[in-house]
Amino acid sequence: MLLPENWAAYVTALLCLAVGYLIGSIPFGLILTKLSGRGDVRDIGSGNIGATNVLRTGSKALAVATLLLDALKGTAAVWIGALFNPYAAILGGLGAFLGHLFPIWLRFRGGKGTATFIGVALGLYWPAALVFCVVWLLIAASTRYSSLAALTASSATVIAVAISKPWPLLALFALLTLLLYFRHAGNIRRLMKGEESRIGGNKQEA
Repeated sequence: MLLPENWAAYVTALLCLAVGYLIGSIPFGLILTKLSGRGDVRDIGSGNIGATNVLRTGSKALAVATLLLDALKGTAAVWIGALFNPYAAILGGLGAFLGHLFPIWLRFRGGKGTATFIGVALGLYWPAALVFCVVWLLIAASTRYSSLAALTASSATVIAVAISKPWPLLALFALLTLLLYFRHAGNIRRLMKGEESRIGGNKQEA
């Protein structure tokens, strides 16, 4: 994958970064819980707008819908960028991930990125999404730690991309993984202290 040869391609890629950010900033978890009459998801559990915390409202359907829509944000941003050039697709995915983590509408306090990571991977290189999901399921099933599963799966995805794809994709997934680790800093501290709650537990987790 070569660098774009003209400025128009760079400008297009940057515009797709901005469009991706706006798409990623849509807080589906918050919107769905409010529309369903379950209040503000930020007042529940960890206060996070992602699917794990939406599950704490007691509605599995809302949690699944949030998971799918948050993933779709990443895939949609990638596909829009892919209409122009590969770098626009990559930056579109990055924008969606940044938008989900730091949405302008919520004072830059968003989700932790697991579902959107999967969506970006699905749009850019579906085997990476498969690796993430398989590793996540294995770790979650064996430990019941959602956060540990996400951290391990993102790292495994970077390794998988490093083996088979060119450096721009590797750079993207490495950056997404660093950002995911950053947003899970609190979870990492609780894991190290043995205080992290497990899937189905009542403590704040994700």
